[in-house]
Amino acid sequence: MSDDITLLTSLATGDEQAFDTLFERHKDKLYNYLLKITKSPEISEEIVIDIFVKIWVGRELMSHIRDLERFLHKVAYHKAIDFLRVASRHARLQKVYIERIEMGTEKLADDLVIDDDFRQILHKAIQQLPPQRKLIYSLSKEEGLTYDQIAQALNLSRNTIKNSMMAATKSISEFLQGNGFGKAVLPLLFLMI
Repeated sequence: MSDDITLLTSLATGDEQAFDTLFERHKDKLYNYLLKITKSPEISEEIVIDIFVKIWVGRELMSHIRDLERFLHKVAYHKAIDFLRVASRHARLQKVYIERIEMGTEKLADDLVIDDDFRQILHKAIQQLPPQRKLIYSLSKEEGLTYDQIAQALNLSRNTIKNSMMAATKSISEFLQGNGFGKAVLPLLFLMI
């Protein structure tokens, strides 16, 4: 625990090695904790990555954390609950759409426009990624490959793949937010890709 505090202090100054050490030390426990809540390996992995992206972005504040494990579990719990809340709303929308189709009615035009607008903006967000990052993101999200499979296919380290995915997720999130999609919509990325 005191070692985490030392690493957090180093992280606050921008020490990437301290970040990597903290990530490697806590990612598996955090992933297993999230897996119990979300029941989805993919969603759990994405939330872990999102948490560590946010830690890196807010690294200057991390020196104030005294119990990192407790902090990580609390953040993970809230992110998982937020995701499940949004996903359940999305599932309910899908159910309403299916019911409308079964009753012979079509989706409202507004519903189609919102879905189409989101997909178009998401596509633009992915297209603006640098070529290698876009390829890695595509292999993970569209092809369903694991980080290890991507690393092997591209002859890169798993850490490079992890870092590329973290950067891609951050870039896409910022792009979506800059185009009028609030943070509450971001968990839908996991459902729509």
